[in-house]
Amino acid sequence: MNTLTLTSPFAPESVQPRHGSNSSPYATAAQTATVLRSGAQYRRDRMGAADMITTDEAAALAGTTRVTINAWIKSGRCIGVANLRRGFKLPRWQFEPTIWHALQPVAKQLGTPDGWQLLTFLESPATALDGQTPRAALEQGVALERIVELATAEAH
Repeated sequence: MNTLTLTSPFAPESVQPRHGSNSSPYATAAQTATVLRSGAQYRRDRMGAADMITTDEAAALAGTTRVTINAWIKSGRCIGVANLRRGFKLPRWQFEPTIWHALQPVAKQLGTPDGWQLLTFLESPATALDGQTPRAALEQGVALERIVELATAEAH
């Protein structure tokens, strides 16, 4: 049987899989728990970042209502991640013109309106973009078509 071992960038070195003659290709319960904790911590940290705003702040920034912002989040028109208490938090930078026009085509090609998936895609370095994130590439003038192609490849 073939197995795939993934390492998490969040897991400390002490819990990364060991490749020895008697080691299992599967993560241990402790390794799994560590990865889950680090993922939860990442989400908490990202939600608390200075660039994250509330739906009310986003509505004021976009010149619309909170109800419209919530509808946009649901449809993938904008990125919203569920707040720990209630409502959503949104990255402020998505309302910049260079990013705003890209969100819906990217969400469509990724096949999801999920805020965490969209945020992760836009903020993760991509080999196809010479290590840049899709967000940075868009901000630096890379054609939307290139980013949409990358989203299409990511979805498959």
